[in-house]
Amino acid sequence: MPARPLQLLALGVALTSGLGANLGCKPKAVRGGPGTENPNLDQGAMSTTLDRKDLQDLLQVSLEKLHASPFWAQITSFPAPVIVAIWPFKNETLEHIDDQLNTLLGDLETELVNSGVVQVVSRERQAEMASEAAVQQNRSVYDPNFAAQISRQIGAKYFVTGKVGSVDEFFNKERRVQYTLFIQVIEVETSLVRFQYKAERSKAIVR
Repeated sequence: MPARPLQLLALGVALTSGLGANLGCKPKAVRGGPGTENPNLDQGAMSTTLDRKDLQDLLQVSLEKLHASPFWAQITSFPAPVIVAIWPFKNETLEHIDDQLNTLLGDLETELVNSGVVQVVSRERQAEMASEAAVQQNRSVYDPNFAAQISRQIGAKYFVTGKVGSVDEFFNKERRVQYTLFIQVIEVETSLVRFQYKAERSKAIVR
């Protein structure tokens, strides 16, 4: 019987130690990205869904191809920057990636503006005009003819458009999704495609 208090004490110490260990493993918020203690936090994939890193990579590859294209060399030689409009990119995947696409368009707009080669019409202004015209005419902003019509009204010589697609595959309890980012630059007056490129990215769940 005298040993019972010692047993209880030992049990209390064990429970306290276990509680402390659990508290030590409690999830916590961390900050990542350049200049933080976790600079590579955004590098790893957390799912097969397109994330910001995927779209940034796809966009960067596409812009490199654009800057190396004959079309870019031609407009670079113009005496004044040409005016460009950026239109919404169509989501042809089965995923809800509207927020990711808006981020992509914002990054594309920033890159083109900072290039100094083109002048970019505000996407907010385009959205206002397109919304008003679409309601009146019952047309979609993804209609190339409609995009050309609005681009002409805002004085753009070219408009940039595109789409994101995916192919989803399952095999032996594993999943792979192949994504494509397709970009086109279309001349407003002639409807000629002056540049186009398809960038690809695959993501998978493997066991």
